[in-house]
Amino acid sequence: MTKDELIKKLSDLEWEDFEVKSAKAEVPKDTWETVSAFSNTSGGWLIFGVKQIGKKFEVQGVTNPEKIEQDFLNTIRGGKFNVFVPTRQEKHTIEGNTVLAFYVPVSKNKPVYYNTLANTFIRRGSSDQRAAKEEIDSMFRDQTFGTKTSEVAAGTSRASINDASLSRYRDYMSRFNPTVSYNRYNESDFLQKLRIMEGEQCTLGGLLFLGNRDAIERYFPDFRIDLLEVPGTSYTDAKIRYTFRLDEYDNLWEYYFECITRLRSKVDVEYKMGDEGFAIDVSPGFNALREALVNMLMHCDHFSPACPRIRVFTNHIEFYNPGGMPKPIEELKGKDISLPRNPIITKLFRVVKLAENAGYGLDNMEYNWKAYNGYSPVFNVDFDSVIVDFMLAEKQSDRKTNNYSAFMNALEDKLNNQPANIDAIIELLLSHEEILKAQLSSKDDSGMETNPRVNALGTLWERSGNSWGTLREQQGDKALVFLLLVLFNSTITVEEASKIIGVGDRMIKKYIRKLKDSNYLKRVGGDFGGSWHLIPNP
Repeated sequence: MTKDELIKKLSDLEWEDFEVKSAKAEVPKDTWETVSAFSNTSGGWLIFGVKQIGKKFEVQGVTNPEKIEQDFLNTIRGGKFNVFVPTRQEKHTIEGNTVLAFYVPVSKNKPVYYNTLANTFIRRGSSDQRAAKEEIDSMFRDQTFGTKTSEVAAGTSRASINDASLSRYRDYMSRFNPTVSYNRYNESDFLQKLRIMEGEQCTLGGLLFLGNRDAIERYFPDFRIDLLEVPGTSYTDAKIRYTFRLDEYDNLWEYYFECITRLRSKVDVEYKMGDEGFAIDVSPGFNALREALVNMLMHCDHFSPACPRIRVFTNHIEFYNPGGMPKPIEELKGKDISLPRNPIITKLFRVVKLAENAGYGLDNMEYNWKAYNGYSPVFNVDFDSVIVDFMLAEKQSDRKTNNYSAFMNALEDKLNNQPANIDAIIELLLSHEEILKAQLSSKDDSGMETNPRVNALGTLWERSGNSWGTLREQQGDKALVFLLLVLFNSTITVEEASKIIGVGDRMIKKYIRKLKDSNYLKRVGGDFGGSWHLIPNP
C-alpha cells in the first residue's frame, strides 16, 4: 500500500513524521537511533510490523506483539537513554496482521542519546543521521531556550551601555508608543524595568540590544549581522561576490536601523501621516521585510558560531537565522504561539511597536508579502537554522528565468549542508521539473547558462528522460545527489562527498562504480588534479 493508504488505515494517529520497521519477532537494533532522532528533532511515530519497499508499504505484522511492546518500553525506561523518553503506544490490526505504533515526542532535554553522547541522532527528511558536534552543541544551548540571554553578564556596568543607542531608543519609544508607562521612568528605573540591567550589571539580552561593541564582544566574540547585496539571482551567476556589505555596528538596535534602510530601497514604499504627526510606512512589502528582520534579531541563537545573514539577490531576499524553531512551523502558525528564544530582546522590540504581542509574525510575513506581489515567502526550517526567502516582483517575461535561478540557488544551498538533507533535495528536484522543462524549452543557441556546471543539470535531466523519477529508480537517491555534487563541483573528493551525503567512503566509491558502468560519469585525470565529467547521451 502507499503512504497515504497506510495513514488512512492508521487514521487516528497524528502524522507528523514516522518510521516503519519490520520487527517481526524482535525490536530492531536501529530503533534506538530513530528514538534519539525523533526526540531531538520534531517527534514522530515508530511503526512496528510494516516494511517499506521503495515508495510502497507492506504490512507484515509482528508475531509476538506483547513481547515486542514490553522489550521496547523496558529498554526505553531502563537507563539506556540519558534522559527519560515518554512514549504513547497503540495497537492496530490491518489485514489480519498486528501492527504496533509508538509515538516519541520531541524532548525538552536535548540532546537525547543512548549509551554515549556519540549516539546522538537527528531527523533529516525521513532518515536518521548522527548529529555533528556543532548540532549537539546547539542542543545543549536549546536546553536554556528562553533563558540564556536573560542571564546577567558578569563584569558589566552602566558604562557598558551605548549612550547614543539608549537615547535613540527612548526617543523612538516616546514617538511611536507615547502612552506606554516606560516613558515616565528615569534612566535607572527604565533600565531595571525593561531588564536591560539587573542591579549594577547588564543582562546578556540588554547588552546585545543596547551595549557598546567592546563590551558585547567579551561575550559574543564574532558579533555581527551580515547583509550582502549580490548582483545576480545566485552566487553562481554573479560576476562578483557582492556589491555592498554592511559595516559593523555597536548593537542590535543600531543594526536594525542600518538593515531596514537597505531593505526599504528594495520595495515600493508609500507614506501616510500617523496620529502622532509622523510619517509612517504603509507598504505591505516593507511590512513583511521589517517583520522578517525583527524576527531574525529577536529569535536568533546569538551563541551559535553562525551569524544572522540577509542576502539581497536581484530576484529574491533571503533571511538566514541560526537557531531552529521550538516547535514545528505548522503548529506555530496554526496556534499563534509565542515562544521567544530571547525574551528581553523580544520585549524591547515589542514596546516600541516593532513586533507583535503574540506569535512569531509568520502569518504577517505571508499575508503582507503576498499582498505586495502575489508571492508567499518560502520557509526552510532546518534542525538548527531557519531561512525565509522572499521572491521579488518581476516582469512576466523574466519569470521563467528568475524562477529557474531561484531553484538553482536553493539547490546549491541544500548541497552545501553537511550532512545534506537528501529527502529535501529530491523533493526540490521533483517539485521543480516544470520550471526546468520551461527553461530548456526556451534555450537559445547560446545555451541556457554560461556556467557549464549549471547547464549540465539540464543535460542530466534530459538523459533521465525528463524525469528525475527514472534516474532515482536506476541509481538511487544518494547516487543522484552525488551526481548533483559533481555538477556543482567537478573536483569534489570522495571524502568531501562522504561528509555531505552522510555515508562512508566505501559507499561513495560504490555509487561512482555504478554511475561509470551506466555511462553517466567519467573521470578525467588522476585522483590529484583530475575532475569529474557528466557523459551526455551516449
